[in-house]
Amino acid sequence: MKLYDAGWAPSPRRVRIFLAEKRIEVPRVAVDLRRNEQLGAEYLAINPRGTVPALVLDDGEVVTESHAICRFLEALHPEPALFGTRPIEVARIEEWTRRVEESGYVAAVEAFRNGHPAFAGRALPGAAGAVPQIPALAERAQLRWTSFVATLDERLADGEWIAGATFSFADIMALTTIDFAARARLAIPDEAEHLRRWYDRAAARPSAQA
Repeated sequence: MKLYDAGWAPSPRRVRIFLAEKRIEVPRVAVDLRRNEQLGAEYLAINPRGTVPALVLDDGEVVTESHAICRFLEALHPEPALFGTRPIEVARIEEWTRRVEESGYVAAVEAFRNGHPAFAGRALPGAAGAVPQIPALAERAQLRWTSFVATLDERLADGEWIAGATFSFADIMALTTIDFAARARLAIPDEAEHLRRWYDRAAARPSAQA
């Protein structure tokens, strides 16, 4: 296997944190997003969408979504279980992963892609071509974000981790989302004390440095 990776992007970081938690070593190839290597012919031959990460399997098949890559790796290396073992654990982790993605991560992407000058004319990732920014989406992202942090803060009022008693992929999704959102000036408000407590604990894990 070979993982095509990028240092600062949130989706590849999810996979790196997952690998670190699992203590799995996978050879990595760096893709320089600042030089638009993800849009070069060599990388597009691997992933025509022009997004990272991409996991190339030994038989040549390519898996291109971070969630799918981590699911694949969990099937190969079940312990420690980051997607749950009992049916209710699996369901709970999936539920909260999706809620974080649909509320928090979408807000961060909308704010970043539609509000950052560097993405003028590139409001969609990968090989989507010229796409104009929509300032109203950046404004709406703040509303999404406010709702997201309130929901997560309430969820964490009486729990150590987002989807149950143990650290899971839902926590990885939330950690990478919050760190990415900071680039778009979406922050955890001071009053979200339970979310801040969770964030400090999650960010202190060695895997967070992956």
